[in-house]
Amino acid sequence: QVQLVESGGGLVQAGGSLRLSCAASGRTFNSYDMGWFRQAPGKEREAVTAISWNGISTYYTDSVKGRFTISRGSARNTAYLQMNSLKPDDTAVYYCAAKPTTSGPLTSRAWNYWGQGTQVTVSS
Repeated sequence: QVQLVESGGGLVQAGGSLRLSCAASGRTFNSYDMGWFRQAPGKEREAVTAISWNGISTYYTDSVKGRFTISRGSARNTAYLQMNSLKPDDTAVYYCAAKPTTSGPLTSRAWNYWGQGTQVTVSS
């Protein structure tokens, strides 16, 4: 059974930093892209960032460029999201996701596996 488990969320003041982790299990993720999405109250879920199976290619939504950094572990079954200079608008539930790299680009909306989410709250 495939599982994605996020950790690292919490409450932080504006301007602060958090590092989210995603641990994947249940299969080999060597050929899977991994990504982070978020959903704020009353809003649709949006793609935040994604990284290719080999870590070479990345995607960032405009609002987080220069502040967030995605990476993945050497075993390729973990993904990290370093979030700096956090803003109240970054407040949301953050979800980790994974998809086969052959299923489409990093901007694809079709991701196969999802975590349960971790809450990030940025106070002003």
